[in-house]
Amino acid sequence: MNRQRQVQELIYELLLTVEDTEQRSYGYVHLFGVSALAAMLAMHRGLDVELAGVAGLLHDIATYTSGSAHEHARRSAEQASQILGTAGVFAPGEVDAICTSIAHHSDKANTHDPFSELLKDADVLQHCLYSAVLIDAQVRLKRLEDVCRELSLSWPGEPDQ
Repeated sequence: MNRQRQVQELIYELLLTVEDTEQRSYGYVHLFGVSALAAMLAMHRGLDVELAGVAGLLHDIATYTSGSAHEHARRSAEQASQILGTAGVFAPGEVDAICTSIAHHSDKANTHDPFSELLKDADVLQHCLYSAVLIDAQVRLKRLEDVCRELSLSWPGEPDQ
């Protein structure tokens, strides 16, 4: 089994413990959606596709396992480090890259390393595709417009609120 598939299996198991079925369902959609978009953006940008996919799978894990979005980026990075340690198949530098991007993914207004920027863009794009209402902040809208332009996609403008 490849490394990303191992993490997917762990995420399946973790999300099964979420009692709220609506929250569990959204967890599957969002985490696996961001994972796929992060992998696609990594291919486009020449970054590590596997690590991008794993970062997408784990970026909001603490929100779903705890039921709280409070400081979720930091808490998800910590939980991701534990999960990746348990998996035992990632080098320390890979774990650091994944967890750093997760820790930064909510800070959409500031620029960080390319891997963190990729995760931010995948997160915004998934929110837009799944629920455009969530694209409410001007910073997120600008990021969405930039990534659509990068991929030569048309974005119809500001979503209906």
